[in-house]
Amino acid sequence: MNGEDPRRRRVPPPGRPGGPPLPPPGRGGPPSGRPLPSGDEPTVRHGGPHDPTARHKPGPGRPASYIEPTQVLHRDGRDDRPLAYSQLPREQPKPRQYAPTQRPVPRREPARHAPTQRPVPHHDAAAPRRTPPPPDTGRPQRPPRRRRRRHPFRWFTLIVVLLIAGLIAAIVHLDGALTRIPALTSYSDRIGDTPGTNWLLVGSDGRGDLSTEQEQELATGGDTGPERTDTIMLVHIPRSGASTMVSLPRDSYVSVPGHGRDKLNAAFALGGAPLLVQTVEVATGVRIDHYAQIGFGGFAAVVDALGGIEMCLDEPIVDPLAGLDLPAGCQELTGPQALGFVRTRATPNADVDRMNHQRMFMSALLKKATDVGTLANPFALWPMATGVAGSLKVDDGDHIWNLASLGWALRGETVTTTVPIGGFGDTDVGNVLLWDKAKASSFFDALAKDQQIPEDLLTR
Repeated sequence: MNGEDPRRRRVPPPGRPGGPPLPPPGRGGPPSGRPLPSGDEPTVRHGGPHDPTARHKPGPGRPASYIEPTQVLHRDGRDDRPLAYSQLPREQPKPRQYAPTQRPVPRREPARHAPTQRPVPHHDAAAPRRTPPPPDTGRPQRPPRRRRRRHPFRWFTLIVVLLIAGLIAAIVHLDGALTRIPALTSYSDRIGDTPGTNWLLVGSDGRGDLSTEQEQELATGGDTGPERTDTIMLVHIPRSGASTMVSLPRDSYVSVPGHGRDKLNAAFALGGAPLLVQTVEVATGVRIDHYAQIGFGGFAAVVDALGGIEMCLDEPIVDPLAGLDLPAGCQELTGPQALGFVRTRATPNADVDRMNHQRMFMSALLKKATDVGTLANPFALWPMATGVAGSLKVDDGDHIWNLASLGWALRGETVTTTVPIGGFGDTDVGNVLLWDKAKASSFFDALAKDQQIPEDLLTR
């Protein structure tokens, strides 16, 4: 090792450290420390002059057991003569070996991971960024504001509450705009309550709230004396089923309490709304629950607030007294035109056609007033509602929500008819319309019992 040829190494003499042991006495040589007899030669144990264990004859003056300390033994049988270092054959350099005092570093196996796992590189957490303190301005610093949490449901609830409050305020305002009169009064022998809900709707020719220009525009004909009724309708709303709208001709010959027999509209002229209600209850046997009255100006204002009412005419109507000139066919009627349409008698059947026109127009008016487009449009609903509330006269016990229920009941299927007519006659109060007593009795008896009117009693 350390660059020496392992095949040529020095062997210390026997008995010295690192050398071969001394042979036992009597076996292969003389005992230790005893010289060999003269003339004896050392023996070669393995034969061959180059055996490293062979003993050679010592030189002169040296004992036989003496071995040259610099003797080199060759295992490959080469010449035993020592060679100088420069005479040694050139050999291929051997791999460098570590000195015995060096310890090889144990090899570490690389860390093994699961096939599906990938090592995550380690990154040192970034140091938190520190915000420099604000400069000292000498003023006391305000504590940081607490961030408010948003509550969308709270805003939604607030909007709903505001809408409800606005609706209630509008209802209160409209209800206060109604003109109330004592129309339904108590009197002796009044008819008891009948099932269903009964309304008496009256259109008067009152002109007290009209200016001269408005009278000319509406063709009212100027002042004609006491206020009279141009339209009288009885509306029955049953507990179930279709509502019924009955036209009561204003020239009907009936008994007016306290005044004998007279025309129906004479009761309004003689005693106003209370006497008219009493006369209708006595003539029909039906108890009136609600009362509503509208004049010329209010009627035209409601029509204009709705943007006009579409009507379809089978024949043209021309009436200079009512300021009316309408062609046949479908058309939008303005307020003044609508008022002339429900008042005119310039038709072949005069009062009968007039009643039919009134029922047709009232159905069209209620249909448009309760249409979804009108109710959902505040710019159309509010003018119409304020126009109706400002033009109507109702009983002391009536309210705006009672009118709303009336309009809602008439927006659906409605039976429109007139009282069974028996003919016409001349009396001391002029030409009057006579009811068919037998049919009229059955007709109003069905309404009083909250039943549908038989088909043979209906006048279309």
